[in-house]
Amino acid sequence: MNQAKLSLRDVRVRRGRSELVAVPHLDVLEGEVLVVIGPNGAGKSILLETLALLQQPTAGRVLFEGEPVDGRQLRLRRRMAVVFQESAMLRRSLVDNVAMGMRLRGVPRSLRRERARHWMERFGIAHLAGRSALTVSGGEAQRANLARAFAVEPEVLLLDEPFSALDQPTRDDLLEDLSAALRETGVTTVFVTHDRGEALRLGDRVAVLMGGVIRQMGTATEVFAAPADEEVAAFVGVENIVPGRVRSLADGLATLDLGGLAVEAVASTLELGAEVLACLRPEDVVIEPGGGDSHPTSARNHLRGSVTRITPLGGQVRVVVDCGFPLVALITKQSLEDLRLRVGDEAVASFKASAVHLIPRRR
Repeated sequence: MNQAKLSLRDVRVRRGRSELVAVPHLDVLEGEVLVVIGPNGAGKSILLETLALLQQPTAGRVLFEGEPVDGRQLRLRRRMAVVFQESAMLRRSLVDNVAMGMRLRGVPRSLRRERARHWMERFGIAHLAGRSALTVSGGEAQRANLARAFAVEPEVLLLDEPFSALDQPTRDDLLEDLSAALRETGVTTVFVTHDRGEALRLGDRVAVLMGGVIRQMGTATEVFAAPADEEVAAFVGVENIVPGRVRSLADGLATLDLGGLAVEAVASTLELGAEVLACLRPEDVVIEPGGGDSHPTSARNHLRGSVTRITPLGGQVRVVVDCGFPLVALITKQSLEDLRLRVGDEAVASFKASAVHLIPRRR
């Protein structure tokens, strides 16, 4: 098992009377990519700055390789690299900007040029080496920032929403290049974002931060498929969150009463009569016209209703079916055309029992 490279113990960060971060225990493991996600104002940047030794916690300890950082902050920061949302470019050539971090760390000039060229090539900006850094696009500047960070060969890389100011095509390309660089180097990484797609593409583990508190941590699959509570579920894209009660239990399946409708879900630890929130991702719902009785899927749940809303989302379509409660499905444009569904049409929403994640309701 990998050892912790960076750790927080009972860390709190306050400003005035406001507590911005409260983390009793956090380990960033050697060689992993830990993605911290959360809404705006959740404290993500403060958490990253604390891990980067740029923010002194009000209480608690920061550990590097298991030892307190006290008195070693400057020395340890030289073993790290940080990339922020805003690109920081000097009035020099792009290659000089990429080499700047190495120059400040005393890397010999010949080696600086070699490393700078290598990482500029890796991030697709070698042809811009002689250009003034102030004349490149935002995407090109952020590529230079990433090249500069990797060129110093850090033991820990910390990235604070580095792609949030970029358009989607530029972001997608950069994510691909960053993912490849992380696999190549194996550098221990903390990546902060509010974008769920970035977390899914990059994270070995994902931590959900809300109100300065880590509400859930696990693999991307665990967090996105089995959120710990209603707020986490809503943030990670579970649009269908329906209150209900366990009506019966048999053979590892629970029959739920959701607004008077019987829905089956996989369950192993619930009690009869327990109040739950049934969580279902929209991409797990299959839609078909409501005219017939056959259901061409292996799903156990088939709810009849009427289409109340159809919203295009790029290459996909968000369809809302009123089944006694609104049920959201995410399908392709082609599927919508094949189904010939319109607002007001009868439809059947189908989904597997294993797709329903149950959260005990708070009393």
